[in-house]
Amino acid sequence: MLKLKRVYDPYAKADGMRVLVDRLWPRGMKKEEAGVDLWLKEIAPSDALRKWFSHEPAKWQEFKKRYRKELEDRQDMIEDLRKEAQKGTVTLLFAAKDSERNNAVALKEVIEG
Repeated sequence: MLKLKRVYDPYAKADGMRVLVDRLWPRGMKKEEAGVDLWLKEIAPSDALRKWFSHEPAKWQEFKKRYRKELEDRQDMIEDLRKEAQKGTVTLLFAAKDSERNNAVALKEVIEG
């Protein structure tokens, strides 16, 4: 099972494996507090795409399209996450304030196919 959660939200046992999918470490968050099991910064959008998107809702659909294109080169990581989610709960962690339009949401859609 795949879940999404803001990294700043409290850790819960039900989170299962916690995977941070942002390129940058969350501002103001200490590694001990984050409860991150795996930091997959390589699966995050490129700096250029992240800066272009800038969390502007009007760019969301185009962002997803461009991010899917970038993810074509990361199929091994996607498959690893898919397999982990079949074994148990995997929570994709993100730092963005917008919980509906961020790279973790787009990544979850790709993983779930």
